[in-house]
Amino acid sequence: MKYLFRNDYSFGAHPKVLSALAETSLEGNVGYGDDAYCDRAKALIRDLCQCPQAEVQFLIGGTQTNFTAIAAFLRPWEGVVAADSSHINGHEVGAVEATGHKILQVCAGADGKIRPEQIEPILERHRDEHLVKPRLVEIADATESGMVYTKAELTALSEFCREHDLLLFLDGARLGCALASGANDLTLADLARLTDAFYIGGTKNGALMGEALVISNPALQGDFFRIKKQLGAVLAKGWLLGVQFEALLKDGLYFEMARHANAMAARLQSGLKAKGWKLWVDSPTNQVFPIVPDSLKPQIDAVCHYEDWCPADGPGYTIIRFVTCFNTEKSDVDGLLAALPTL
Repeated sequence: MKYLFRNDYSFGAHPKVLSALAETSLEGNVGYGDDAYCDRAKALIRDLCQCPQAEVQFLIGGTQTNFTAIAAFLRPWEGVVAADSSHINGHEVGAVEATGHKILQVCAGADGKIRPEQIEPILERHRDEHLVKPRLVEIADATESGMVYTKAELTALSEFCREHDLLLFLDGARLGCALASGANDLTLADLARLTDAFYIGGTKNGALMGEALVISNPALQGDFFRIKKQLGAVLAKGWLLGVQFEALLKDGLYFEMARHANAMAARLQSGLKAKGWKLWVDSPTNQVFPIVPDSLKPQIDAVCHYEDWCPADGPGYTIIRFVTCFNTEKSDVDGLLAALPTL
């Protein structure tokens, strides 16, 4: 049996989440999120965000959350400023564009972050009314390369967006690992204050499925359910999402799992360095990016499921990705390290 480090949704769900689902399975509940579990989970999220006016919407997965939110927030002629490495640009087969909104790419670099000075040229180029109007900036925390925004960075970006009449939307598919990392100084309350909307990702942190979208800007809240329904992002058995998020958040399980995933990634990253492996970035979250000779890949293939990420600078090398999760054990990490060669 190979070690499994391909992604953080290879396993079903944390046992406490499964137990909560099993306990409620045969109760009988109102559908589409109009149930007590969703109500309690939404109230819990508002409390954690210190944002009583927030609208909380549960959606099935990250891609649905991204394209539904962007479609709801923008007019037809408005576009999205996003990193070239962003999930909406590179991993969602044009889902945002399919709703009629152009992605205006920023070359973000290895850390995947966007900074105000990178947005200014896009605004300048698009002053012509014959062009798409930049209206929303989309970022991710953690980014696609596992890096996190600091409070100073997010504050600067937020202030820039508000000064230039831009909305700020944060993809939180891996928000748990971002907020639980040692590099983080942000809270959920900071995110609610500094963004117009963000989401708390469940799929990649111990839930069977589901994301919780927090819309803190009142101007963006109206009729959101209607577009969510129209775009196929509503789960009829909506209480299943409320049950999971209540189980994830009520006793801190969500962040406990994220801290564990980060710790396992740090253990793997340190072990690889000790073996002489080079890393593309020093990720503080649950994604690890070694730079490996292509000649070594058959040996890695034999012992581990992982993902090819992108070509490395120079021929004959590839950046690969290992991902840890709530179910990664120390024995998995140590076993993989023992099976990999010293370079």
